[in-house]
Amino acid sequence: MRRSSIHLCAVAALAATVQTASAASLQVAPILVEVPAPGAASNVTLRNEGPRAVNAQVRVFRWTQADGEDVLEPTDAVVASPPTASLASRTDYLLRIVRTGRGAVAQEEAYRLLVDELPDAAEGKPGTIAMVLRHSVPVFFTPPEGEGPALTWSSEVKDGRLNVTAVNEGGRRLRLAGLKVTDGKQTISFGAGLSGYVLAGSSMTWSRPVRGFNMAAAKVSAQGDLGPINAPAPPRGR
Repeated sequence: MRRSSIHLCAVAALAATVQTASAASLQVAPILVEVPAPGAASNVTLRNEGPRAVNAQVRVFRWTQADGEDVLEPTDAVVASPPTASLASRTDYLLRIVRTGRGAVAQEEAYRLLVDELPDAAEGKPGTIAMVLRHSVPVFFTPPEGEGPALTWSSEVKDGRLNVTAVNEGGRRLRLAGLKVTDGKQTISFGAGLSGYVLAGSSMTWSRPVRGFNMAAAKVSAQGDLGPINAPAPPRGR
């Protein structure tokens, strides 16, 4: 099978749709899976809160970051069992997430569990589009003794856009929310909610239109999962 990649921004857009519909259909718990070594497996529960039966497809993708963006690729290093499920109304269904490799986890490994609520073909109508709802759950396998995240920041203005990059040279991902950049006179916000993750040994870039931004004075602020972040973001290459 030819390998392909899925940019996570598309996944996130679909996941947002799920959040509005999950109260009446498919729910997934927990919303983040972390498996410390030497563990190699964990459980995820699906629940159908809707009045009708639901069919779901379950897949696991390797999660990396390339050129400052999230990328998902097919993998057999971690599998979900079973790969499909049929849930009656108001019932739970247990999934097993298993790391198949026998080698030790040297650096935190990141994956995404995608759970698609499939449309009911029997309810389809001519001329209508059947939407596929999706949950995207982060899955991490961590080494027994790993160093924490270690972020350095930089910024640049290119083609009228402010690009802010975080490089994580540590051994653990960092989750960021409410990311902002200021030069002391103007503040650029990347949203009040989840900004994203910077995976171990990777980098992530955020971009917004900007005018007259003083990069020499750029500073970032955000809420990380380990505490608040306040750091300089000097011009890239300096």
